[in-house]
Amino acid sequence: MKLFKEWTKLIEGQTKSTFDDFWKEYSEAETKIYSDLLDHPEEPMTGTLGELAEKYEVRPVIFMGFLDGINESIENSNQLEDFDEDTPIDLKIVPEKLFFNMLKADAEYLYSLPQWETILGEEKMAEIAKEYRASRTVRREGPKIGRNDPCPCGSGKKYKHCCGRNK
Repeated sequence: MKLFKEWTKLIEGQTKSTFDDFWKEYSEAETKIYSDLLDHPEEPMTGTLGELAEKYEVRPVIFMGFLDGINESIENSNQLEDFDEDTPIDLKIVPEKLFFNMLKADAEYLYSLPQWETILGEEKMAEIAKEYRASRTVRREGPKIGRNDPCPCGSGKKYKHCCGRNK
């Protein structure tokens, strides 16, 4: 079985009784891997998936989960569906994207790692956090339609008696 499929089954198969142990294993592994990666942000992570899982002392399926999580934060994203333990890995992180995506994932245990201050600095971290908060704000495309305004559908009725009736 390909590791991505195994990873998906592992996540979807969690129950109340297994989730805490799974989360402990995964978050500890992720913290260890990211700490090492952030200690050397300019160096690409290279090797086979199996070799890297062994280096970080994690199960290959857990390392696959790390790859799934970081895939949007690297220079060249991967097609993870066909990965197995012999798949070569060559990751180069984009620190700003990675920090933004950690905020998006609400992974405080990762975006609060001390290495971020050295890599980005407090000012850049604050700028990215502001950009993240702005990305979550929903903005109306046009002006608000009042209850007594003509309905935008063109019926000639008031909005409250037409399209706004079921709102």
